[in-house]
Amino acid sequence: MASLFRLVFAVFVMILLSAILDNPVGASKEIKVGGTEGWRQPGVNDSAMYNQWAARHRFHVGDSLRFQYKNDSVLVVDKYGYFHCNTTNPISTFKDGSTLVTIERPGPAYFISGDPDRCKNGQRLAIEVMGLHPIDRSPPSIAYPPQSYMAVSPSPVSSSGESVHMAALAVVSVSMGLVTSFVTYLVFAP
Repeated sequence: MASLFRLVFAVFVMILLSAILDNPVGASKEIKVGGTEGWRQPGVNDSAMYNQWAARHRFHVGDSLRFQYKNDSVLVVDKYGYFHCNTTNPISTFKDGSTLVTIERPGPAYFISGDPDRCKNGQRLAIEVMGLHPIDRSPPSIAYPPQSYMAVSPSPVSSSGESVHMAALAVVSVSMGLVTSFVTYLVFAP
């Protein structure tokens, strides 16, 4: 009976690990809203600054938005609240000056200033959130430009992203080896 339990447990662990490793999720990131300028009322000729800022970024489930501000607030609102700068029924309200909002679902997300006048002047943000971060399973390829016959050989390209990816792969490989050894012990131990 005990060996049947060990076998079932071993199969369960292997299925679980297989599911986790077949659907890896990339690292989430923290994104500062508005870049270096933070969460502020745009200038008169810059009312579309948050639309332009959002267009330069990709947002995924699990990412966090950092709102940095003074004498203001951040409201998470629905589509109506965004377009009409309606502050009466927000989903969430933040007033701490350094708000971190974690994105929990794909689709549109809307943020406005708690001051309706600031919102009407452009201090509002609409983003489209994609699913979880994908992980590229293939190693990065390096394309070199065409060279003349006199060109010297290219210098090696280094990337901290590659070394982080390789380190993660090594950790996963070692972990899989340890888990496989443990499961084998459970199944075949007397």
